Amino acid sequence: MAGYLGEMPPERRRALKAVRAVVLEHLPDGYLEAVNWGMISYEVPLAASGKTYNGKPPMLAALANQKRHMALYLCGLYCRPALEPDFRKAFAESGRKLDMGKACVRFRALDDLDLKAVAKVVAAVPMQEFIELARSAHRKR
Repeated sequence: MAGYLGEMPPERRRALKAVRAVVLEHLPDGYLEAVNWGMISYEVPLAASGKTYNGKPPMLAALANQKRHMALYLCGLYCRPALEPDFRKAFAESGRKLDMGKACVRFRALDDLDLKAVAKVVAAVPMQEFIELARSAHRKR
């Protein structure tokens, strides 16, 4: 992580370190932190998930430094859509504007994120449940 974080401007490094700390504090047991796909990822070990369609571990969440923003990928929101209304409501109640795609929350500064809402989503998907959700989603394709 030090290498990945060390390559970015200090303000972004501070923001991503703070978000990383929240993710690590609330990450359910079993997930591993790694650098994959050019970002910090929180993923299911292949030993636990078994063979995947692309040979890569299923990813619950990830942090990335993009050209114009930072990104927090919350795949838990994508695979458990029932979490999204409360997530959106938390942002609205905090007065923050949510800039989100299907699972990607874009932010330019740490203050753009509702870290309590992030923590809740990260903690909401235990690893075994995520494995089953990922398998189910792939079978539907």
